[in-house]
Amino acid sequence: EPQGEAVVTSVSGVTASLLAAKKILIVPGYGLAVSKGQYPLADMVQQLRDMGKDVKLAIHPVAGRMPGQLNVLLAEAGVPYDIVYEMEEVNEEWDDVDLCLVIGANDTVNCAAEDDPTCEIAGMPVLRVWLASKVVVFKRSLGVGYAGLDNPVFYKDNTEMLLGDAKVNLDEMQAAVKSA
Repeated sequence: EPQGEAVVTSVSGVTASLLAAKKILIVPGYGLAVSKGQYPLADMVQQLRDMGKDVKLAIHPVAGRMPGQLNVLLAEAGVPYDIVYEMEEVNEEWDDVDLCLVIGANDTVNCAAEDDPTCEIAGMPVLRVWLASKVVVFKRSLGVGYAGLDNPVFYKDNTEMLLGDAKVNLDEMQAAVKSA
């Protein structure tokens, strides 16, 4: 059972974190696909890169409901291929990540897979988002993911939750970054 309490943030809070961060890693999941938030995400990523920020996206091999789903969604939205990485390419590089946005991913970023040998997903490779300086998780609610497991990352001191529809939140955030 996870310890602590989830801290909920706002679009303006996440926008401030984005503007303050130098290195940003974004982990999209099925929730991004469901909300169709890839277009405002692509626009925001470009705006942040134009500001000189180091922005990368990291995709878990089983993100979405079929392999490659997130790669296709990001490509159709115009996210450059050269900033989209596979899990193995980024999982050892968390030390200098100022901000990680987890957008609609849950089980693929669940630290219990590494930390709890009794967990149903124990041993499953996961993106180690909790090692970033700050993590913001976009989710519709504080409910469990596809595997039906609570995620201890949501309760860590360096994590905030942005609740609601990912596309709605990304539209607002993209507009705020654009006007910054």
